[in-house]
Amino acid sequence: MIAIAHFAGLVVTTLFAATAAVLLDWLLLRAMFQLMRPATAKQKPTFGSELVQGTRELVRHLGPAAVRR
Repeated sequence: MIAIAHFAGLVVTTLFAATAAVLLDWLLLRAMFQLMRPATAKQKPTFGSELVQGTRELVRHLGPAAVRR
């Protein structure tokens, strides 16, 4: 009977350790991606800035009369 209790304690301890290892690994992985984010993220131009750049190119190629209404 004591051998079964020791074995059950070993199983519970192993499951607890495995769960703690998975959670710690997940936390460290999330932290790594958060730290990598500023180095890899590039600012995408917004719609307004693309519109302004397109208008500038239009004026440059066709002249100011192309954007008058």
